[in-house]
Amino acid sequence: MPTTIVSGGTYGLGREIVLELARRGHDVVAFGLSTPQPSSIAVGLGDIEETLAAEGLRASVLDADVSVADDVQRVVDHALATTGRIDNLVNNAAIGPLGTILSTDEEMWDRVMRVNLKGAYLCSRAVIPRMEKVGGGAIVNVGSGAGWGKPDMAAYAASKGGLVALSAAMAYDHFHARIRVNVVIPGGGGIVSGMSVGRVGGDVETVLRRTVPGTAAGRTATGRDLAHAVAFLLSDEAATISGTVLDVGCFAHQGGPVPPRPVAAKGP
Repeated sequence: MPTTIVSGGTYGLGREIVLELARRGHDVVAFGLSTPQPSSIAVGLGDIEETLAAEGLRASVLDADVSVADDVQRVVDHALATTGRIDNLVNNAAIGPLGTILSTDEEMWDRVMRVNLKGAYLCSRAVIPRMEKVGGGAIVNVGSGAGWGKPDMAAYAASKGGLVALSAAMAYDHFHARIRVNVVIPGGGGIVSGMSVGRVGGDVETVLRRTVPGTAAGRTATGRDLAHAVAFLLSDEAATISGTVLDVGCFAHQGGPVPPRPVAAKGP
């Protein structure tokens, strides 16, 4: 069974990815933070352990910070101690507070970059030597349509655009070590995650489901749709695929429509 580490694997999209991989026989090591994060309603490690138990599945669930090298190494050490190998990595952990450059303070900008971009760097740097020892592996980075630019998401968009570029560079650098690196882009609207719900103040039905374009399936996308794509890219069926961006939800990688011009506030 392959050993797969999933960052941000305790809530939202990460939770769905962990459950799907466990169903498919992966030895999963999931980690996340139990403390609240900016723009997200996710608190604690969620109910993933209970859900795994209810389905008769197993996975390790750890409290660790993706932006701290020592925490990442602790997760890697746990995976090696329990399974003896690391085959796959899913870089999913992210925070996404809204804001323009003018409304995003320096501390928040740095925090977004530490989690969304440095976190992927730290995890990848820690596992790639282990993948080389077993003859290769696969890394899937969870991107965003914001990586091509979206309004009121300056820091988040910059981090996700950087993740796409980092993924391509890694795919080149580790090609001959048989380590595949790909990106999945969730799209189609309606995917419920701690971040998405936090951004809309919990108004899931109005904002996340009724006002989105949906997908070619005639419905909005789900976390499990994304998990299926991740599982495919980690599988032997995708053995020749590296350096690609897989859009799960139709056109998300092309950003979105320009919003209406804000109505200027009237003076007193």
